[in-house]
Amino acid sequence: MFRRVNPADLKVPAPEDTLPGRQTEVQVPAAHYVNGNPLVGPFPEGTESIVFGMGCFWGAERLFWEQDGVYTTAAIYAGGTTPNPTYEETCTGRTGHTEAVLVVYHPDQVDLPQLFKIFWENHDPTQYMGQGNDIGTQYRSAIYTTNDEQLAAAEASKAAYQERLTATGFGEITTEIGPSDGFYYGEDYHQQYLAKHPGGYCNHGFCQVSFEPAS
Repeated sequence: MFRRVNPADLKVPAPEDTLPGRQTEVQVPAAHYVNGNPLVGPFPEGTESIVFGMGCFWGAERLFWEQDGVYTTAAIYAGGTTPNPTYEETCTGRTGHTEAVLVVYHPDQVDLPQLFKIFWENHDPTQYMGQGNDIGTQYRSAIYTTNDEQLAAAEASKAAYQERLTATGFGEITTEIGPSDGFYYGEDYHQQYLAKHPGGYCNHGFCQVSFEPAS
């Protein structure tokens, strides 16, 4: 008999309990399907990178590539242990990774509050280990930063958004926030998926509560 997984029972596996993975890196396209920029660095001088996990990476990636000032995006596996995991391995919950999006941006063209606005408003950060009907550690909410300024700004944005959520009767944010410890690219067919398949699955959209950065 089918038994629905209770998200409260889920946890990210300890490194010693994860799948072994492999040393061979996934090959990704040389150019972004939408804007033609490279998915793999080195990226242009002056750009910065940040990683967002907000459920299925297909819809999340589109939200960021549509933002002016974003240089490139990529579907990635982040926050876990297994080296170079496959999609199928990640979906077992035994790699430790969450589906995420690498966002490379020009900070003089788009600021962090605007990126955080996209992140917070377009998924449910109070849902533990899942988004909607997508349940599992691979769908957990996360922000992984690449410098101290980003980390401080991410924590401040969480506090500001929690105030908004609390005032409107929503629960506690479960988003994992911390420095990025690296990531692995998703397979070719995941990259810019919704540009290649406009009618494809996407469960992202405005989540009822707007984000206003702390003044």
